[in-house]
Amino acid sequence: MCRHLAYLGPEETLGRALLEPPHSLYRQAWEPRRQQHGRVNADGFGIGWYAAGDPAPARYRRAGPIWADASLADLARVVRSGAVLAAVRDATRSDPDLEAAAAPYTGGRWLFSHNGAVGGWPDSMARLAGSLPPVELLSLEARCDSAFVWALLLNRLRAGIEDGKAVADTVLAVASAAPGSRLNLLITDGETITATAWGDTLWYLTGPGDRVVVASEPYDDDPRWREVPDRTLLSATRTDVLLIPLKDPRDDMAPAPPEESRP
Repeated sequence: MCRHLAYLGPEETLGRALLEPPHSLYRQAWEPRRQQHGRVNADGFGIGWYAAGDPAPARYRRAGPIWADASLADLARVVRSGAVLAAVRDATRSDPDLEAAAAPYTGGRWLFSHNGAVGGWPDSMARLAGSLPPVELLSLEARCDSAFVWALLLNRLRAGIEDGKAVADTVLAVASAAPGSRLNLLITDGETITATAWGDTLWYLTGPGDRVVVASEPYDDDPRWREVPDRTLLSATRTDVLLIPLKDPRDDMAPAPPEESRP
């Protein structure tokens, strides 16, 4: 469906993080190695990054494939950051929003990306839509499932809920309303990364030094890459990574095993 990546560490160019590795996010647009749904991510791309001393991220997004953008190479060569989130998109269905539907989405200090699809969209989300203030529904950046999931998550973040709990609660709410959804979410505030593995691949790489990368798939063959188990919440800083299992709502709906017969 998509490929995404978040980086925290020493300041480096966007090109080093996104273009230069042998299996970079740039290359994953047309040749992903571990993508389980879809094959080509040509329906837009986006890059978000943080400048020193500014908590509000900048973004560069386009509606077309990343390889067709003539300005990206120059941008990636000169822009430097110690916190980046980027994505290449394979749209779930055709939509009229084009660039507005490309991650990363933003709100306040956060950047967000969704790799996956909400099952039964949009009908399955009717009940959850009622949990959002009307102005937030009317202000959706795009009319797609990812933008709606972001609205649900952002509503929790703005209410002061801690990032990890907000992400986990959003995933569990959507998965309960739309079983079978693929909900690999990825957010950063420039200091931390929070992500879920829920229906697609997720990996992370730490070091050398105070540095962490969280990505849909490894961008090189470094043996230090570690895969995140499915149904897991990841919380990371530049120095630590924490993995927390998530309970699938379908587990509560499974029929109880029959009681053993007694003589």
